[in-house]
Amino acid sequence: MDVAALLAEAGALLEGHFELRSGLHSARYFQCARIMEDPKLLERLCGELAQRLRAVIGGMPVDTVAAPAMGGIIVGYELARALGARSIFVEKDSEGRLMLRRFQIRSGEKVVVAEDVVTRGGRVQETTDIIRRHGGKVVATAVIVDRSGGAFVPEEPLVSLLESAPEVWRPEECPLCARGEPLVHPGS
Repeated sequence: MDVAALLAEAGALLEGHFELRSGLHSARYFQCARIMEDPKLLERLCGELAQRLRAVIGGMPVDTVAAPAMGGIIVGYELARALGARSIFVEKDSEGRLMLRRFQIRSGEKVVVAEDVVTRGGRVQETTDIIRRHGGKVVATAVIVDRSGGAFVPEEPLVSLLESAPEVWRPEECPLCARGEPLVHPGS
């Protein structure tokens, strides 16, 4: 499966001047919400992600897939469906911190954390920490695009459909800012 070609065809790979959720700037942005416009494409991608995940964790059963809101919810749901598991999500509280509000975790429940794109891994790590605090056992992280360039290394296996490391800059070092190119905040 040529994931990069599928993302480009779906209009999910954008070129320009973007501020990422991490605060870093980049000339490339993966707008995975564009693939969510096509349920059949997302089903296909998450089916492939489930196969890769099974190859990594072997026969270990997965009870639940947990995702951070918003971007990860649909990916988490489709991955859970492909794995035959329950789907849950964490969401922001009134102060912007992630928390588990609507769901319960059983002690020892085997959980995969799912996300659409990971750059620094902050929201994935927050989700992982929440699952652990509630007694769950995180067995892997699964993402459509790992754009961390190897910088995000969770304790559990990280499974992705596409690894990409577009150049990123701190705002004060961004050559696109220096050239005065307009900055886009693409839905984070």
